[in-house]
Amino acid sequence: MWIGGGVVVVAGTAVALGAREELARWWWRLPGNEKPRKAGAVDYRGAQWVAAAPENWRRADRPADYEIDRVVIHVVQGSYATALKVFRDPEHEAGAHYVIRKDGHVAQLIRELDVAFHTGDRGYNERSVGIEHEGFVDRPESFTDAMYASSARLTAAICRRYGFPADREHVIGHVEVPGTDHTDPGPHWDWGRYLKLVRAELRRLPSPEAADQPRSAVPPGHAPPDTPS
Repeated sequence: MWIGGGVVVVAGTAVALGAREELARWWWRLPGNEKPRKAGAVDYRGAQWVAAAPENWRRADRPADYEIDRVVIHVVQGSYATALKVFRDPEHEAGAHYVIRKDGHVAQLIRELDVAFHTGDRGYNERSVGIEHEGFVDRPESFTDAMYASSARLTAAICRRYGFPADREHVIGHVEVPGTDHTDPGPHWDWGRYLKLVRAELRRLPSPEAADQPRSAVPPGHAPPDTPS
């Protein structure tokens, strides 16, 4: 009888500890609480901060609450400026973490710790980082050398930060998300070239600090802005 009672006590303690840990992760969602954040902070060194509308993402504490194990590659079907404009529009109801311009310039619109509405699938949104690329799926000239190189550096930094491999299981196109009606990045996106570049970056960088400063208040990039009015 004493042993049985001890099991109940241990089980009750485990439940209490689990509840406390869950509360510690979700406390900022309670009315009047706000998770500490620094305005303009970016997760990728050199990125320009351009805040997406709050309606196009939701607050989280990834990877503490949702494990990140995917990068999803998108193509805007338009210009860099168009992407920034729609992701800043609260009526659009979609947004990506990053947008990459043809010249390789990177804008960050949503923090990686937050869930961006970029795939149309809640589970994939919760587990992935979304990267949009300026251009069109049916125009191979959209994908410049500078864009490939810049995007590969960003994806390598994300793979290294969250500890998942640079392969086609973990770096996917929007077209591969279950249930999607999107076709991006399209037939002209060179996956072999792209993953070769990502892996080369991973070999080149000896440590996460050489690539970026994960989840910290890195000052916004100083590249010339291309932000729609």
